[in-house]
Amino acid sequence: SLFGASLFPWLAMLYWLKHPTVGAPPGVTFGLTFLLAFVFGSIPAAIGAGALFGVSLADADWLHGSAESLLAITNCVVVFGFRDAI
Repeated sequence: SLFGASLFPWLAMLYWLKHPTVGAPPGVTFGLTFLLAFVFGSIPAAIGAGALFGVSLADADWLHGSAESLLAITNCVVVFGFRDAI
């Protein structure tokens, strides 16, 4: 339940970052928005790990690796967004 509740502050932060007066770098804003792909990608992966294999997502290596790759992409996009802003 805490995981689901954390979505609302994150969406509020994204809304604030995209406000024209803030001036956040577009690459950073896109990267932090892309983090939602990791969140929404890891949910079905966790459900699939439990339903298909009877284990948690951390124990289903290929599902866990696939979900974590979205997080790695997010980190790269955010870093490149900050680099471009400098």
